[in-house]
Amino acid sequence: MRKPSYCHERISWNGKDANTRCFCCLISKIHENVIRIAFFTFLMIVFGSPSLASNIPTSKKQIQLSFAPLVKQTGPAVVNIFAKTETKNQNISPLFVDPFFRQFFGDIFSDKPRHRSQQSLGSGVIVDEDGHIVTNNHVIKNASEIRIVLSDRRQFNAKILLTNEQTDLAILKINAGKEKLPYIKMRDSDTINVGDLVLAIGNPFGVGQTVTSGIISALARTAIGITDYSFFIQTDASINPGNSGGALIAMDGTLIGINTAIFSNKGGSGGSVGIGFAVPSNMVRTVVNSAKKGRLICPWLGATSQPISSNLAVEFGLEKPTGVVINDIFPDSPADVAGLLIGDVFLSIGGKIITDTDALRYRIATLPLGETAVAKIRRKGKLLEVGIVLEGPPDFPKPNTLDITGNNPFNGARVANLSPAFALKENLNDMGRGVVVLGRQRGSFAESLGLRREDILIKVNGRSIKTVDDLRKVLRKQRSKWKISIKRGNKILQTEIPG
Repeated sequence: MRKPSYCHERISWNGKDANTRCFCCLISKIHENVIRIAFFTFLMIVFGSPSLASNIPTSKKQIQLSFAPLVKQTGPAVVNIFAKTETKNQNISPLFVDPFFRQFFGDIFSDKPRHRSQQSLGSGVIVDEDGHIVTNNHVIKNASEIRIVLSDRRQFNAKILLTNEQTDLAILKINAGKEKLPYIKMRDSDTINVGDLVLAIGNPFGVGQTVTSGIISALARTAIGITDYSFFIQTDASINPGNSGGALIAMDGTLIGINTAIFSNKGGSGGSVGIGFAVPSNMVRTVVNSAKKGRLICPWLGATSQPISSNLAVEFGLEKPTGVVINDIFPDSPADVAGLLIGDVFLSIGGKIITDTDALRYRIATLPLGETAVAKIRRKGKLLEVGIVLEGPPDFPKPNTLDITGNNPFNGARVANLSPAFALKENLNDMGRGVVVLGRQRGSFAESLGLRREDILIKVNGRSIKTVDDLRKVLRKQRSKWKISIKRGNKILQTEIPG
């Protein structure tokens, strides 16, 4: 075989011939060294340096990392819920009630309401050994019968202890006798972080218990429009219909949230797109404790607020638009007793930062009744700390809800007595006294009048309206004209219409 030929031009380095070499050989040698260095670098990248060798799995146990132990620990406490509801169906076609047709078909097409049973599927979580189960309110809403099926196929009838539409949570109870029930401990949801690994366990589409994994995508999601207490954990773990009421599990095996809703594209299938929301465990704990006491009473601040915009941040001397500004205070409320003033900027309470009005409402609601919470506020450029004694909202007068009928401008409107407790329940911004409009029928006199939800009726024909009974008395008499005063937000509207 012919050997490769090289040219033999002699070169010198630093003017010395001692190191003279063939130029091509020199280049070849350099090329060889470059290849060796590159190869060594490649090995370092692929297999890691000696300092990183500890990160390489060295055992079968390390290679076979799995969520299985966590699922085995928590899965038995996640249950399937079968909720049975009764609906009335009425045939309205006149052919079905015509005597001629009844001669042939009898009462098959009767005009009497018919009862039809429907069954919904959902998930729930056992949160203590006594058999208390947390689920979503919409899972068991209007249910006449609720059946709980455990992962080991044991079945129990459940009793409803508490339902709450504001949080979309419901607390059920099953009786397993002397048998111990599996349950999941709740964790402080304020201790989790964006990026933490989580598992979602539930019964999607009724196929049976299913586990999906993901991370916490965001915290303190507000303005979602799911519940009145909008303060959600967002996750990309797959959540689908049937997952509602299921568990969101941290890697330490604790419950950090109840899966409630998903974001889905309009016109889509309604399936998961990687944006799911869970009620934080701190709110869940509040509702569970209330259910054990018989009813849900959340602390009440007694003040309304608005978020800090960029312009307001500059006006109040804030570095960034965070917090809320107090714009109204109810007399003798916890806020009033604590010395809060209109115009105070609410920055935090109980050590938790307040970003907007939803965050303030959530933080207040999850604090224990009777305790004193320290709030940080900014007043005229100064930082202050204020102690607020947390109390429940007064529920007097009773709502005494009325659907108005008759020949009057309010026909078709639904009204009720306003109280702080009722305002909180109905998510109304106004905390004052009086008669509040809750809604109106389409095409009614009330709609023609322009009444809106949350309008406060102040005067009718010169008479002050403080209660529903006052309004009833005024509406009993026929009038040739109606003079009406309405409070809408911070404005007083007056109108006069013929009778």
